[in-house]
Amino acid sequence: MSVSPAKARLLEKHNDDIVIVSAVRSAITKGRKGGFKDTKPDFILSNVLRAAYERAKLDPKLIDDIAVGNVLPPGGGASAARMAALHAGIPEETSINTVNRQCSSGLTAINQIANEIRVGQIQIGIGAGVESMTFGYGSAAAPDVSDEVLSNPAAADCLLPMGITSENVAADYNITRLVQDAFAANSFAKAAKAQKAGKFREEIVPIKTKIIVGEEEREVVVDADDGIREGVTAESLAKLKPAFSKTGTTHAGNASQVSDGAAAVILTTRALAKKLNLPILGKFITSSVAGVPPRIMGVGPAFAIPKVLDLVGLKESDVDFYEINEAFASQAVYSIQKLGIKEEKVNLNGGAIAIGHPLGCTGARQVATGLSVAKQNNKRVFVTSMCIGSGMGMAAVFVSEH
Repeated sequence: MSVSPAKARLLEKHNDDIVIVSAVRSAITKGRKGGFKDTKPDFILSNVLRAAYERAKLDPKLIDDIAVGNVLPPGGGASAARMAALHAGIPEETSINTVNRQCSSGLTAINQIANEIRVGQIQIGIGAGVESMTFGYGSAAAPDVSDEVLSNPAAADCLLPMGITSENVAADYNITRLVQDAFAANSFAKAAKAQKAGKFREEIVPIKTKIIVGEEEREVVVDADDGIREGVTAESLAKLKPAFSKTGTTHAGNASQVSDGAAAVILTTRALAKKLNLPILGKFITSSVAGVPPRIMGVGPAFAIPKVLDLVGLKESDVDFYEINEAFASQAVYSIQKLGIKEEKVNLNGGAIAIGHPLGCTGARQVATGLSVAKQNNKRVFVTSMCIGSGMGMAAVFVSEH
């Protein structure tokens, strides 16, 4: 099969390419009841940061800057990320910041680091993401907004519960409960099959931590996603009650799970990676963000993906596969249908409905998973994308060099 000129250009190797030399993640565990229910996010992040540079055999003194996506940070967030980096053996000379663009925060962090390298501000950096929805998620995270700002209808829509925005997408675009449940069941089936075959093992960093069971504190090693369930079918999901509206179609089984986890991606130039003899796993090409109406925020990928493909001159057929975040089946199905993507090209090892969606982590987690999927299936060009609470979408193009 012939390769388009635009795709051929992406596959070329140049010394100024922004390359990925490490991409790892923790297991993704169920909020409030999974393997990390008693583990603070800074500890998960510290373990992932250390594993990222150790796997690449990179001297941590050479890391110039770190950006960490984090949506629900206690006390502002940057201090906890800084403490995690220091605990991970990264020297105090290495700077760090946290960034919050909701569900795209991990990808926003990667984009920030890539651009810092591109303009010559730094040479090596880490784009990461972390979230403990066990400790951060809930009513305490809701903003207190002035009446004047709330008088703007679109601004007021930014406070809609995410589940209601999912119902709006389903209603506006006629995404039926049947279609949503079939999509969700397929996500569980793909993830269960991938887990059984050990396909997540390479991207996951085992973390030794403590868990409280009853009165007892036990030491455990968390090394597998614990939200994945085998045997989920559209029929079994059909028995679940709608979660947000009595007449709705969104429920616990066709929405992303509330989860805990972290991921990290180390970036540098190809020239420096070669000079330091670092493993080159792939490269970051570019990303795009698109704004959409807040009341249907889930449609974001349908607008962000064409925008990023236009930037690099790619057609949909040039993309080998997609990692599209499954915040809700309604919005994932809409985005796939709207763009005319074949479903077999999306989330080959399952998505967030099965694996989980730790908000700040997902954008970085998708890159670690995407590179694994590319290697397992001998694919090259992939796109990651997600919708963003308050009405946006983000997408990025990557090339695997396995």
